[in-house]
Amino acid sequence: MTLNAVLCGCGAMSKGWLRAIKETPALAAEIEVKGLVDVNPAAAEKLAEEFGLSGAVIGTDLADVIAKSKADIVFDVVIPTARFDVVSTALKARCHVLSEKPMATSLAEGAALIDLAAETGKVHAIIQNRRFISGVRRMRRFVESGAIGDITGIHCDFFLAPHFGGFREEMQNVLLLDMAIHTFDAARFVADKKPLAVYCVERNPKGSWYQHGASANATFEFADDVVFTYRGSWCAEGERTSWESQWRLVGSKGMLTWDGEEGFKAATAGEQPGLLHGFTPVEVPAPEHDEETHGHASVIASFVEAIETGKRPETASSDNIRSLAMVFCAIESAKTGKRIEISA
Repeated sequence: MTLNAVLCGCGAMSKGWLRAIKETPALAAEIEVKGLVDVNPAAAEKLAEEFGLSGAVIGTDLADVIAKSKADIVFDVVIPTARFDVVSTALKARCHVLSEKPMATSLAEGAALIDLAAETGKVHAIIQNRRFISGVRRMRRFVESGAIGDITGIHCDFFLAPHFGGFREEMQNVLLLDMAIHTFDAARFVADKKPLAVYCVERNPKGSWYQHGASANATFEFADDVVFTYRGSWCAEGERTSWESQWRLVGSKGMLTWDGEEGFKAATAGEQPGLLHGFTPVEVPAPEHDEETHGHASVIASFVEAIETGKRPETASSDNIRSLAMVFCAIESAKTGKRIEISA
């Protein structure tokens, strides 16, 4: 089964999607990019040339390109403010849709897209590629093993200073809306708990080159008395953390730390007498399924499998809206100074 695809949004981020398809034989065999859409046709033409898509239909009107290319699926890589219109157009044209995050710019829009996907019977999923990496999968497997007992806390630090230029530097709530959702989604996945409430403080620190919200500190309440804390900044010059954050998982019997790259450490309580009982190191096993650790390629493969089998993809919009709710409730908390309950 070959799926005809239209990619909408031909900026820098689209290259990661096309590269994942091109470099993964199974995806290259199942997906044929038949159309490229962008408000700037020159960007689409340049992308077509770079990835050898000489036969692709190029245009500025998504509905028109879908029709001309006989598309089955749409890859949505547009800026967040254009997402609702793009996804709505694609679903109404009877295409399955895989979207960049965030899935919408409001919970109301997100819910409307979920309803439209259900109405049309099409798969609508989100490319939360950062939960499809080895480190996150290792943490989830480790928590499920019970090696450190019941999970009680997840604590993440994210401090970098990227100078993107472009739309991000003009966004409101830029860290929470454009980046923190990755860590929020991964924490929800690792804990396997429903988010219940949040209190958040958001600032735009001195020296920030962003217009708004380059720093945030949030405390989430998850089900079963699990607490998740997030401290982050996108204008923190100096020694940085990983893009994946630095993690500490606290369990009833021990802890795990991950530096966001290759460094894992885990230990349970030791047996030495005295004030501190020491600790006993514990191995953190590799992910159980390597095919789930390839970022974009793994998400796209999950999306294709869902289309072919009817199985709900892991990042289906109906689930991903809970991660989106974490973001918007954190933003509401920051604006109001109040603890906000999460209902999604």
